[in-house]
Amino acid sequence: MTSHSMRLPDTGTFVGRAHAPGTAHPLVVTVRDGSVVDITSAHAPTVRDICEMDDPAAFVRGAKGKSIATIDTITAASLTHAASAIRLLSPVDLHAVKAAGVTFVVSLLERVIEEQARGSADKAEAIRADIHGLIGEDLSKLRPGSPEAMAIKAKLIARGVWSQYLEVGIGPDAEIFTKCQPMSSVGFGADVGLLEASTWNNPEPEIAVIAASSGRIAGATLGNDVNLRDMEGRSALLLGKTKDNNASAALGPFIRLFDDTFTIADVKKARVNLAVEGTDGFSLEGSSSMAEISRSPEELVAAAMGPHHQYPDGMALYLGTMFVPSKDRGEVGKGFTHKIGDMVTISSDKLGALVNRVKYSPDCPHWTYGTRMLMRDLAAAKLI
Repeated sequence: MTSHSMRLPDTGTFVGRAHAPGTAHPLVVTVRDGSVVDITSAHAPTVRDICEMDDPAAFVRGAKGKSIATIDTITAASLTHAASAIRLLSPVDLHAVKAAGVTFVVSLLERVIEEQARGSADKAEAIRADIHGLIGEDLSKLRPGSPEAMAIKAKLIARGVWSQYLEVGIGPDAEIFTKCQPMSSVGFGADVGLLEASTWNNPEPEIAVIAASSGRIAGATLGNDVNLRDMEGRSALLLGKTKDNNASAALGPFIRLFDDTFTIADVKKARVNLAVEGTDGFSLEGSSSMAEISRSPEELVAAAMGPHHQYPDGMALYLGTMFVPSKDRGEVGKGFTHKIGDMVTISSDKLGALVNRVKYSPDCPHWTYGTRMLMRDLAAAKLI
């Protein structure tokens, strides 16, 4: 289990959060020379405070701190959930946690397929073939709202497969939804949760950008937007039940802040990799390219926040995925679904690796540490 490393690159400015036994409040941490360093201060007691600065990366590089663990030690403790050791938390704290849906055309078609199949994996393959035969498969250059996009939408409507997903996938307006509440996302090594009632589900490997309250993007991290395909396929109005459950939002391992080694251009050309390892011997690998996203990160942030909607503590925004696992797991034609105990690794060269184990949501550690407790503990430590 401890062989699942964070794969952090040698360069970059990283910030995150850690739990240390004996310290009530989460620590704000960075990475220096293979060590995790506590930089918590009254000037910046939360990650949110750092992201609101004019130059977050410069502050983190210059912040005084003390080493609290090596990367290897905190990796092992995080994966084993060792209560007596320092372990990582989700790198965001007071940020709203939102997600953009159907931002890749491949994802759009899969959502249409989910809806048409009414949550049945058996029907999905036939519908997939039918739609690809109708409109082709190379839609990577399609721009939402363009005349070409509207022509494809018309074809799908004529074929009887109109879907509300078409409106957000190729229409002028992006889908933005709440993935989880502030303080409730989980980090590297944590369990991620499914509902037991779901029989068709999957990880969604994504990059999430971190935006300040002004809308300026300060950095990026990896995310797993755990998805219950059968429930969303039954009705888009079940999106809350599909997406927002205990431990269903993973982020990490750290936020890589923008500096001269990492910019929004790197996010736009990143490749996001997924690996699933089951206790039954099943394995799955795949990857997707951010270059194929149909709406830019800046466009998605602008759709989520601005004069029309303010977030004074900033936002973590999942950007969506084009990778939808369809490899059969068991019976031919049934496609992929999780099994309890799956280890999911989401990685990208400049962001490292996010590793989580799959359980049912009620069996994951319950979310009990909220904003009130954070404020209480920071005040007791004379940090606010």
